[in-house]
Amino acid sequence: MKIAFVSDVAYPWNIGGVATMEEIEATMLSKKHEVHFFSMRWPGMKNHFIYKGVQYHTYHNVTQEKLFSHGRRSIRKAILFSINMVRIFRYKFDVIEANAFPYLHLPVLKLYCKITGCKLIIDVAEVWDKKYWDEYLGKHLSSLAFLFVNFFFGSADMYIINSTITEKKLRDFGIGEHRIGGVFAPVTDMEILFKIREKHHDYNKHKIVFSGRLIKEKRIDLMLKVIKKVTKSVPDVNAVIIGNGPERATIRKIINELGIKRNVQLKPFYSHSQKSELYNEIATSAIFLMMSEREGLSIITIESIALGTPVILPDYSPIPKEVRDMCVVGTEEELPGKIAEILNGSSKRKYIKHDGNLSIFSAARTHEFYSNVFGKLGLE
Repeated sequence: MKIAFVSDVAYPWNIGGVATMEEIEATMLSKKHEVHFFSMRWPGMKNHFIYKGVQYHTYHNVTQEKLFSHGRRSIRKAILFSINMVRIFRYKFDVIEANAFPYLHLPVLKLYCKITGCKLIIDVAEVWDKKYWDEYLGKHLSSLAFLFVNFFFGSADMYIINSTITEKKLRDFGIGEHRIGGVFAPVTDMEILFKIREKHHDYNKHKIVFSGRLIKEKRIDLMLKVIKKVTKSVPDVNAVIIGNGPERATIRKIINELGIKRNVQLKPFYSHSQKSELYNEIATSAIFLMMSEREGLSIITIESIALGTPVILPDYSPIPKEVRDMCVVGTEEELPGKIAEILNGSSKRKYIKHDGNLSIFSAARTHEFYSNVFGKLGLE
């Protein structure tokens, strides 16, 4: 079959959870099908090229900084990406799998499918209610956005979701079971992570790590306040924050205001070719601290657990149960004490629970899962 993936972000040129999973899915499917990937043009990408067996088509230049405006996804960039997606009419596909974000491209894809008979699959990482749209865009813009999403988001032939929480929200949205392809989150090759884990029995017992986009929703501000409290019982705690994003300057300011400059180190994202260095950074840490208030699945959390490093979450975390069950969870008030306990303990791995859940996120399931989805669509 001829399959098109459509997403404004593309890994490894853009580092992110959804982008990572889409790259894994596209690469795996290209071994049996003709796969194309339509995205915005990130630094290092050509207009048209082949990468890992997938044919890439890129439109409109973008950078990590330009993808965001005023701390949120740029509406202008979303519009430009959507306009450029009319070029998909130059091609003939059997299936389109589209990232739900940034939503504005969905009418173009729906029109394409209606004209050509192509099947539309939407890849869903998050389902936002009206309250969240209000917080994200403000009440005036949010009402328009909510109506738009309600109309076009519900028009796909099939939906693939990344967690049971997302599945429940999708059902609440009104999507029937017959249109839900299933829960699938191909994070990575687990065997690679397990091998790295076994190399790092020794680790820095006072090191905390975080990796992710430096945006408001990640709540790095709360993370820094927690670390400040931890310094009272573990004065030499060393926190490493890895990432890029619009909140970087604000984070530096908070670090200085809290007087924890010697305890916190800011590092940029590791490139794709340096992925093993990121994994080594996590595997040699005592804790991965994730304070984010907006997460669909959190691949980095799953990877950290597979690497043998326990993950600590606040109780407000939206991370789904199948991942949350493997983590240490507590209120904001409880977290400094839980962190100190692990940092002062003799073994970090005893704090990882239900790690059998990791099998859910194995990339090895890709062909089996999609064969079932294509069957439901009457394509196989």
